[in-house]
Amino acid sequence: MSQTWMLYGVTGYTGQLMVEEAIKKGLKPLLAGRNEAKLKPIAEQYNLEYKAFDLADTDALNKAVAEVDLVLHCAGPFSQTAEPMMQACIQNKAHYLDITGEISVFERCQALDSQAKEADVVLCSGVGFDVIPTDCIAATLKNAMPNATHLTLGFDSRSGLSPGTAKTSVEGLKEGGKVRQDGQITRVGFAHGVRKVDFGDGEKLAMTIPWGDVSTAYHTTGIPNIETYIPASPNLVKKMKRMNWIRPLLGLGFIQNFLKKQIDKKVRGPNKAKRDQLRTYVWGEAKNAEGKTVTAKVETASGYDVTVYGAVAIVDHFMNNDVNAGSTTPSQIMGANFVETLEGSKLIKIV
Repeated sequence: MSQTWMLYGVTGYTGQLMVEEAIKKGLKPLLAGRNEAKLKPIAEQYNLEYKAFDLADTDALNKAVAEVDLVLHCAGPFSQTAEPMMQACIQNKAHYLDITGEISVFERCQALDSQAKEADVVLCSGVGFDVIPTDCIAATLKNAMPNATHLTLGFDSRSGLSPGTAKTSVEGLKEGGKVRQDGQITRVGFAHGVRKVDFGDGEKLAMTIPWGDVSTAYHTTGIPNIETYIPASPNLVKKMKRMNWIRPLLGLGFIQNFLKKQIDKKVRGPNKAKRDQLRTYVWGEAKNAEGKTVTAKVETASGYDVTVYGAVAIVDHFMNNDVNAGSTTPSQIMGANFVETLEGSKLIKIV
């Protein structure tokens, strides 16, 4: 059966990379977004159909989603945009994918599991760098140590943040850190955990961050205690710990606006030549009640490329395969070794 799909949010940096990759793979999405003036030239460049509508326009949203079998949603901040798109997909029986890294969106996606099953559709958030590599590492470690009680994940990436992801991170500052303890997501301070980690490129000091796996890795593995880490200099660790004292102020409107304007001025996505030079090292460690540990690592392309290759590969999978309805994670759809199949990625190594 012929499958149709919509790519919503194509005018941003990552969205335009998605269009290029889809065309390379022979996939022809319906392009969609809010701004017709920016959307139309992209559609004309690739000879694709397009629809311009705001997610706040419920009638237009439902009409557009009703015409496709799947939506790949790339327009953040997902804390604001994911809910209307997920609801439209459930109502109009279309599969839903997005590239968020926001814990609240992952949890909302899981909360809609029964509705998704009733509508016979799949809801899967995080089909990009957030969280494909770490989700595959989590699944690999669960297979290697089925009785694990603690899971620690992390990555060392020089890719930096896209403008959209940077703004999402700013919005999350007021929430502080997040870990999972005894099955429950728990708010903690910035740099709650500090330890040394060899992500795959030498041992480095690292600190906890509220990465999406605090949600997704639990739903993938059932392991009740989860933390996520990135490298951090001693000075950065000190700065983050000092920020705990002013965290409530970071959610104030004028501070948020100031930080987002700085992002608009300073943050730009790299070109292909620069992306090709960037490598990412992903690491995970599982521990059981007896204190035994097992470690897994994988080296991948840049975070930008993993997002683009991974999301389009999952769309292609849906175009050619049946997938069980409900709320799920990337590794549950594609398997624990999915990251190994992406361009620029190496094989997962288990220690």
